Amino acid sequence: SGRVTIDENRCKGCGVCVSECPPEILELSRARLNTIGYPPIVVTDMALCTGCGVCAVLCPDVVFTVYRQPPRKSAGARAALS
Repeated sequence: SGRVTIDENRCKGCGVCVSECPPEILELSRARLNTIGYPPIVVTDMALCTGCGVCAVLCPDVVFTVYRQPPRKSAGARAALS
């Protein structure tokens, strides 16, 4: 799993990330504008973020920071490693 943070005030609302996000959890805000007058990108459900980084790679305004959490090992896998 993963999560992203967004520097909303850098976002120019181009929407590239919205159309390319594999879990489809990004959308442009309908409720507000950022300090430069654009609707910023928002995450609709952070729990569904995979941490894939597609948004960060494609964003021309470098608004995303992506964090990935390493996969958890099952109890059986831990026992096999011991």
